[in-house]
Amino acid sequence: MKRLLIATGGGDCPGLNAVIRAVVHRASQEKDWEVLGSIQAFNGVLWEPTEIVPLDNKAVSGIHFQGGTIIETTNKGGPFAWPVKNGDGTWTTVDRSDDMIRKLQYLNIDAVINIGGDGSQRISNKLYEKGLNIIGVPKTIDNDLSSTDSTFGFQTAVQVATEAVDKLVTTAASHNRVFFLEVMGRDAGWIALNAAVAGGAEVCLIPEIPYDINKVKEALEQRFHRDRGFAVVVVAEGAFPKGGMPVFEQPKEPGYENRMLGGIARKLMTDLKEKGFKPEMRETVLGHLQRGGVPVAYDRVLSAQFGVKAFEMVLNQEYGKMVAYRHPEFVAVPLSEAVAKPNLVSMNNALVKTALGLGICLGT
Repeated sequence: MKRLLIATGGGDCPGLNAVIRAVVHRASQEKDWEVLGSIQAFNGVLWEPTEIVPLDNKAVSGIHFQGGTIIETTNKGGPFAWPVKNGDGTWTTVDRSDDMIRKLQYLNIDAVINIGGDGSQRISNKLYEKGLNIIGVPKTIDNDLSSTDSTFGFQTAVQVATEAVDKLVTTAASHNRVFFLEVMGRDAGWIALNAAVAGGAEVCLIPEIPYDINKVKEALEQRFHRDRGFAVVVVAEGAFPKGGMPVFEQPKEPGYENRMLGGIARKLMTDLKEKGFKPEMRETVLGHLQRGGVPVAYDRVLSAQFGVKAFEMVLNQEYGKMVAYRHPEFVAVPLSEAVAKPNLVSMNNALVKTALGLGICLGT
């Protein structure tokens, strides 16, 4: 009996369970494969005792529409940066990748499917370079992996953000206010841009296009006449002004390396007040509402296709590669290519042109 290990790493994302289910169902048709799940990414392998659970058709029954991941996840540490507490109470990290590979060999693991975003797939690539039979599945609500046309979870996040815009429009109109909706995306503006176009926002600010606060003020003032009017601004968490920097905090949790973005909506309100903008303003930060809950149908289908393709790559021993959707096909791309560069919004993007054609101010 051959053994396959599944891990889910990084931030949670709608559709993770659908991928797990698809892998298990496809593997069950081969009769000679056993599927296991590592709890909290690769922590389940490295912990003593290990936390690895069997995944069969019964274990994954009905999980395709559930948010989160039944084998949990983490975005702290990892096999190459394992957090260790020093005697003086400070923390450091050590490389435990060799330990993990030895444990996988001891557990008779023949192959690994690692479901995660760019950070997780960089780990996948480094493990492959060390000789591990590993395959990646792209997961991120940010849609910032350039080797695939789309990542699962993205459309669900856009749907959540669009519904928020729809709701803010009515309360903004009722109170003659400007509402700032801050959405996730890290350094990519895909969620913000899609939600702004779908929801009919007046202003959309994204990391790829540094904004001019005077242009934003001018666009918003055009929405008011004799103190009457309203507007909705969708702003990506990584947006920043020309000559400025994104608003973020350095994480304090051991093993957490990513910048903690957030606060740009409040900064915009403060800066606009200093510029003399008079209408009332309010902010709404969606935060992890974009990560949780039921995946939309598109993401369930995409997740199922990724999962089936990933296991078939295992059968074909296409290790060191990641599943990618390149319409209309699902293909295998080298992990090194998958993480080479991010998928960011460009000014000549068709959706940017649509936004400008609709009169949406992008801060320029």
